[in-house]
Amino acid sequence: MSAASRQFFQDATAKAVDVELREIVRRGIDHYDLVVGRGKARFADWEAARQRCHEIRREAINHLDRYLLEFEQRVRDRGGHVFWAETAEEARKYVLDLAASAGVRTVVKSKSMVAEEIHLNGALESRGIKVWETDLGEFIVQLRREPPFHIVTPAMHLTREQIAKLFREKLGGVEAEDPPSLVAVARRALRRAFFSAEMGITGANFLVADSGMIAITSNEGNARLCASLPRIHVAIVGIEKVVPRLEDLAILWPVLATAGTGQPITCYNTLVGGPRAPGEVDGPEEFHVVLLDNGRTRLLADVEQREALHCIRCGACLNACPVFRSIGGHAYGTVYSGPIGSVIMPHLGGLGAYQHLSYASSLCGACTEVCPVKIDLHRHLLQNRRNAVEESLRPLSEKIGMRLWQWAMLDAGRFRRLAWAVRMAMRLAYGMRLEGTALDPARAWTKNRAAPPIPRHSFRAMWRKTRGG
Repeated sequence: MSAASRQFFQDATAKAVDVELREIVRRGIDHYDLVVGRGKARFADWEAARQRCHEIRREAINHLDRYLLEFEQRVRDRGGHVFWAETAEEARKYVLDLAASAGVRTVVKSKSMVAEEIHLNGALESRGIKVWETDLGEFIVQLRREPPFHIVTPAMHLTREQIAKLFREKLGGVEAEDPPSLVAVARRALRRAFFSAEMGITGANFLVADSGMIAITSNEGNARLCASLPRIHVAIVGIEKVVPRLEDLAILWPVLATAGTGQPITCYNTLVGGPRAPGEVDGPEEFHVVLLDNGRTRLLADVEQREALHCIRCGACLNACPVFRSIGGHAYGTVYSGPIGSVIMPHLGGLGAYQHLSYASSLCGACTEVCPVKIDLHRHLLQNRRNAVEESLRPLSEKIGMRLWQWAMLDAGRFRRLAWAVRMAMRLAYGMRLEGTALDPARAWTKNRAAPPIPRHSFRAMWRKTRGG
């Protein structure tokens, strides 16, 4: 078992019995479910919209090389810079070298899961550069020195009272705990950062190939300020985010907003294609796009599972997942949590380290049903499990158990005798156990739940006795 796997089981066990956390998450997700349901009703045909988004993303991923080169050329034509980063280390080094050459001391960032993926904040801070997260949720978790809880809502796990207490301790000036007052406290701190920063770092929701623009969506306007106020704008984006045409945003933007937050359209939708041109009054002097691979081409090479690269990071699958609802995002121990994280992390971070995530699923299929680009998520979780077995990454005890199960299932008599032996062993163990102690063989189960009753007779015996009546 990998260190990541052991940590996951420890954290998941603790979070699953944290009643307060589960109630906070449940309320947050129930609110999303309500508004997303209303949002879908605004579409004349939601399923047709999903299908169209699926087709756009499939076209982009199946011709990724052509569209990325087209995007690069368009950006360069307008005076921008494009850097291809094969690894997280290369991406970090490019940004650090750029910051050093420009004398950057302060950076403002909009929400970027890719920046989280490459651990950019820590690298910048190690060079003495102050980093400000400007998305309100990201700003809150940055003050708490913890990773985002959810792809879309980083601070979903916190109550208003907890946030007010945090602001009093870190920022001061908190006079009331209502949301407008708390937002005003954060705004005062962040406005100073915006006007002092030499570099702004953003992600991008989409890379538009035919226009050479990055498309950024936000609900607070902070991403637009990060892209326009500092002298240097750096966009760090996964290579899979490319779309063929500007007109594709006409369906992708509203579908992303509806699936993520239930809105008809996100409040701020920004297109950036290069540095400030002569005669323009705002915008950066330098525009850099870092195109990150970091394992994505390995997933692209897997024809069976490359569909996972279609993801537009709306967070809908997290909201639908019963496992995420029970343990939350931090228990996963990864940048990308929930069903999509469980699918892609074994590819991005290594199957040996992250195979356990694909088993943290009930395979109910709820994630597949809500995905706005129709990724068959639960099938890919099964394929990850299969890959782990084929690469002999599963424990010996599991292999022995599955062989025993196969041996018993191939013969009715063997199955009947084995079932009898298991019932007898359970009765013996229950009779001898010292409940609640380390000697209790059922302690792992009974620690947080009641022990299931042992059936007196097998189903076969009850059927024979009642003749199925």
